[in-house]
Amino acid sequence: MDFSTFAGLVAAFGLMVIAILSGSSLTVFIEPQSIMIVFGGTLGALLVHYPFGEVFRAFAVAQKTFLFKEAPPSQLIAQLTEFAGKARKEGLLSLQSMAKQVEDPFLVKGLQLAADGHEPETLEQMMVREIDYIRERHESGAEIFASLGTYAPAIGMVGTLIGLVQMLQSMDDPSTIGPAMAIALLTTLYGSVLANVIFLPMSGKLKTRSQYELLKKELIVEGMNSILAGENPRVMEQKLHAYLQPKDRQSNFKKK
Repeated sequence: MDFSTFAGLVAAFGLMVIAILSGSSLTVFIEPQSIMIVFGGTLGALLVHYPFGEVFRAFAVAQKTFLFKEAPPSQLIAQLTEFAGKARKEGLLSLQSMAKQVEDPFLVKGLQLAADGHEPETLEQMMVREIDYIRERHESGAEIFASLGTYAPAIGMVGTLIGLVQMLQSMDDPSTIGPAMAIALLTTLYGSVLANVIFLPMSGKLKTRSQYELLKKELIVEGMNSILAGENPRVMEQKLHAYLQPKDRQSNFKKK
């Protein structure tokens, strides 16, 4: 569970609920027709823009905003330097047994390719190509939620216009002015909340998660290149530390 996402949603919606309850009942802000207009209209616009397959994949990727196991890159560097030392002592075939202890499928693939005797250029091309595909999928997911953040307020404004038209057509009946005005205002509220509390922040979080995940995969590619080149693990560690901020660089070799 990603605590920051959970805490952000609780704080945003919690404070809004407190503000509502301090001046009125929560039921005043629940309008089925407004919900139908905003949610239905936003989803409809999204399906016009994107095919079903991409939409379903985007919502699957959205799980990363809530469920994300964040292992520090320094831990990955330590693992790669361990593999480098083993490969120098026992040969590249020893990496095949080490792959059974690894959870990251991308790293497992790199170890298997190295153990199979692929040339460094071939291994790098295959792994970089996969990184490119992963980047495209992540960008597509973030783009879809950014689009939702654009559509929701616009659909909210459409609902506002619908409510105003209904109100103006029934000015002679005061009893209908209130419900029509509620639709006009609440659709704008719903659209703004969806866009600025859920969709746009989720798009930003997916981009952040993508950058973090791609950094780790680039570390793996660089590390596998060093392993195939037979570099000293200490040298490889220094090379991989270039991907990290200075405060995150922790050496696994004791200084003499």
